[in-house]
Parts: sequence; structure tokens; C-alpha cells
Amino acid sequence: MSKAYDVVRLLESEVAEFCGAPFGVAVESCSAAIFLCLKYLQHKNDLPETIKIPRFTYPSVANAVIHCGSVCDFHDAKWQKDGYYVLRPTNIVDSAKYMAREMYKRDGFNKHFVCLSFHAKKTVPVGRGGMILTDDKNAVEWLKCARFDGRHEKALHEDTLAFAGWNMMLTPEQAARGLELMQWLKDENLLPPDPYTDLSKYSFYKL
Repeated sequence: MSKAYDVVRLLESEVAEFCGAPFGVAVESCSAAIFLCLKYLQHKNDLPETIKIPRFTYPSVANAVIHCGSVCDFHDAKWQKDGYYVLRPTNIVDSAKYMAREMYKRDGFNKHFVCLSFHAKKTVPVGRGGMILTDDKNAVEWLKCARFDGRHEKALHEDTLAFAGWNMMLTPEQAARGLELMQWLKDENLLPPDPYTDLSKYSFYKL
């Protein structure tokens, strides 16, 4: 694997340290982070048949749920005052609008997969990107292969593919921009509410 990807590993380490998490896995978006975490639960045969999410949230969350074979159970949740919510009964956290120093320890996220967004309007405005925070080393190995077409972090001609993965890795260019922006990140970062639409009104998301 090209040494250019060392910068991706540097950003993973930087963000994980900032948030107080043991590991970080960089991906192309928060949407990809949530999808891959759901696929990991599916891989472990731990994916619930029904997953509860706010009816006012970004469509990609519901999309990830149904594309992984589960059903959306919409509920009213005043989550935007906190900037995050848990996809219950899983241990996956959509924290696209919240990022803080030591959050993984302080906010009780240990044993969770916390999904961050680096969209242009988010806390680390790379343009497009995201990250999964976790304390599960086995999950990290699977997620890193999953985001990289089922490949390990080595040159393709030296590799034996692990499984059929997805092309969801953060690029070195985005990672470098993220490292630059991290130096100006405040200790507490909570974004204002967005005017999300009610996903429960769409027939393709209903039970």
C-alpha cells in the first residue's frame, strides 16, 4: 500500500486521541460509517430485525438500515440539542453533529461505534469524510478491510482479499486537510439544528 495512505492513519490516530477513543477508522462519510457498522453487526449475526431511529434525521441513516436488511422503527427524539443519538438497540451512535475532546470516555460511548462526519458543514469540514470511533480491536480489522474493497492495507499484488467489501476509504488528500483543520478544533463542538424532513411519511421506509 502506498505510503501516501500514512496520512490517513495519522488522522485516525489524531481524531481517536482527541475524542478519547482507543481506535479510529477513517471512511468517506458518516453515512458510510453507519452503514459499515451495521454490516459489521450483520457479519457478527448481531444485527437486530428492527432498528429505532429518529423520524427527523438524514435519509442515509434510514437507507443504511434498510439496505442492511433491517426495518426502521421511527420515533420522536429531541436529539439535536445533544448532536447525537443511538440507533437502538444497537451500539451504533450517529454523532454527525457533535464532536468533543474526551467524548468517548466522558459521554459514556465506550463499547459503542461512534460515527463522526467531516462534511463541509460539520465539525471538521474536510469536504467529505467521516470516522468510526471504537474500542473493539477485532471490529477495527474488519472495518478497515470492509472500507477498502475487502483488501488489507498492502499493495494489491501482495494481498489476499478477505471478503467482498466496499470502496469507502477516506482519501489521503482529505485526510491531510483533516489533520490541518484539527489544530483549530474547539474542545466542544455542537452544530445547530438542521431542518430535516419526516422520514416516516415515505412509504419505502415504513414497516
